[in-house]
Amino acid sequence: MSLTAALDSARASLMASGIQSSTISRNIAGAGAVGYSRKIAVLDNLPNAGVYVAAIQRAASSGLYNNVLIATSSSAKQNAIYDGLQKIASATVDDPELGQSPTARLNALKQALQQYANAPDNATLAQAAVTSAKDMATSLNEATRTVQTVRAGADADMATSVANINQLLTQFDKVNTAIVKGTIAGDDITDYLDQRDTIVSKMSQEVGVSMSIRANGDAALYTDSGVVLFDKTARSVSFAATNNYTAGTTGNAVYIDGVPVTGANSVMPIKTGKLAGLADLRDKATVTYQDQLDEIARGLINTFRESDQTAAALPDVPGLFTYPGAPAMPASATVSVGLAGLISVAASVDPAQGGNPNLLRDGAISGNPAYQYNAAGNGGYSARLQQLIGGMDAAQPFDATTQGKPNGSLVDFASSSTSWIENQRKTADSNVSYQKTMLERSTAALSNVSGVNMDDEMSLMLQVERTYSASSKIISTVDQMLQSLLAAVGN
Repeated sequence: MSLTAALDSARASLMASGIQSSTISRNIAGAGAVGYSRKIAVLDNLPNAGVYVAAIQRAASSGLYNNVLIATSSSAKQNAIYDGLQKIASATVDDPELGQSPTARLNALKQALQQYANAPDNATLAQAAVTSAKDMATSLNEATRTVQTVRAGADADMATSVANINQLLTQFDKVNTAIVKGTIAGDDITDYLDQRDTIVSKMSQEVGVSMSIRANGDAALYTDSGVVLFDKTARSVSFAATNNYTAGTTGNAVYIDGVPVTGANSVMPIKTGKLAGLADLRDKATVTYQDQLDEIARGLINTFRESDQTAAALPDVPGLFTYPGAPAMPASATVSVGLAGLISVAASVDPAQGGNPNLLRDGAISGNPAYQYNAAGNGGYSARLQQLIGGMDAAQPFDATTQGKPNGSLVDFASSSTSWIENQRKTADSNVSYQKTMLERSTAALSNVSGVNMDDEMSLMLQVERTYSASSKIISTVDQMLQSLLAAVGN
């Protein structure tokens, strides 16, 4: 090898070592940054030209990255569902000592009626029974408000999620354009690739998403149901929020490029992500539980109804418990939407409204004497109270679509409703734990491939320094040899 060739080779080695050193420093600086992937200076050599840095590449794995996206979306969905169910269960089922659940209120009402039946002439016990009935109605009213508040909150969060997706798509468009231009120009685009992956990772929290890489580093985005989110341009994601929710309110669907992806009429429904979880919470679990509450309310009105005590064969009418549709009775075994939020104790029996609690014992709560059970006004009359107590234990049909016990006592149905919401919450909690574990493992696996290991970087830095020192030594030696040669020629 000639001295000139040796000099060129050493000089090329110095330049490559400098780039390697800069790359290592870059890795060390970015080690703690979210979404940063380790950068690698890829070396190559040419005959008689020495080594050079052919490219800067990322340490990455598309398979592991896709696993992280899937795990992130699945975890976000389960968290959204669990958070909503937790709020409902905490307000309507938890804390047995407070007795807030419909089942606890029913048992308390039954106990108050039994005490009143044992002493039907006791005005204090009559008032206590009416108070217990008011607590029962109030618990259903409050449970309805809780469920609808959770639905409204899910709807508002869906609007926020849609706004986040649109913002992320805008950011994705800018970075993706930079990647395509940089690839064509042969520039270092690794930082842009990190940025794009970070954007897609954030998007996967909102909606299940997959990324397809094409020529020149261009990328397209699709939901987990196959709807296009980005292909050359960002697709519009739209959603009209609903401000007020009642039991009969149906929330609006989310549209991507005009295609509904949530709701009963969705053509290609999304499966994972926070948005999918919120939609399921708003449209499925909460609606089913509201139906169960409405059936409990209907069962109460049916159990405490009054029947004609004359030969006129008048239709049954609501008694202790009433609703705006009185004097008509709600349809049997059919959900009366929103009834749990409307049920109340009849004013004629409520002392707080100037009513007479003894009407619970005597009948004619509706004001029509044809429905009076204790026509003689006997203070020791308890037959009607015993009838009501027995009615709470008697089997009656319930709407099978509510997923509660379709045929059983009112207490049985209320207990099945409590079990249902608890089971839903426990299932969601279990799913949250499972998906969290999957996400942690997927993230760790990706980090092992693309993350920065400080020990490895420092070890590589030492190797680069030794290479740099050796190259410098060669240059110094060649320089001395050239000086000696020139001196010899000059003499």
